[in-house]
Order: sequence, then C-alpha cells, then structure tokens
Amino acid sequence: MLSPSKALVDHRIYTITLRKMPEFLEVFDRLAMPVLLKTLGTPLGFYTSFVGRQNQFVHLWGYDDMTDYERRSRGRDAHPDFPAYLSASEHLIISQETQLIRRTDLPCVRQL
Repeated sequence: MLSPSKALVDHRIYTITLRKMPEFLEVFDRLAMPVLLKTLGTPLGFYTSFVGRQNQFVHLWGYDDMTDYERRSRGRDAHPDFPAYLSASEHLIISQETQLIRRTDLPCVRQL
C-alpha cells in the first residue's frame, strides 16, 4: 500500500539565473531552510531540472488542508529571519511558479 500523503501540496518551481544554481542552493540551504523547517515542517522533496527546462529548482511541501497551508505560510512570512533569505536570493531568481495541487485517490492505487 502507498504511504499516506498530504491532501494539499505546495509545488514551487524557481528558475535560477544561468550558472548560479550552486550559489542559489547555498543561500537557500543556509538562510531559507532554518526558517522553513521551523515554520513549514518537513519538506516532501527538493529537485533540480535534469531534462527539459534547465536551471530550475523545485520544492514540495505537504499540508493537511488550506487552513494548514495558510497558517504555516503566514508563519514563514512573519519570521524575522525570512527577509534575509529574500534579500540574498533576489538577484539569483528569474521567476517563481507556485501551484497548490490536491491529492487524488484512484481506486487502482488504493490496492498498492
């Protein structure tokens, strides 16, 4: 059986300036992650593009519902250390795409 998953996933894609991915990852790890772990909890995963669009960093965070998402997002945004990450990463990020996606249960998958 598949392990239970969160009902709502924040799926974020950041396009990073050419040849700046290592710098972005260092800034993200050093400045964003301490805040995110305190406010958002444990991430579902981090990925960088391999085939297709290049220079993309993807991260996924799971939530129980929209109320949970809004509460934790407000905590992140209000955290006193979060502006340092925003300032340090601003020149490295070309664009950001954020999608909230919902879990879909399929009958055939429930048997796994």
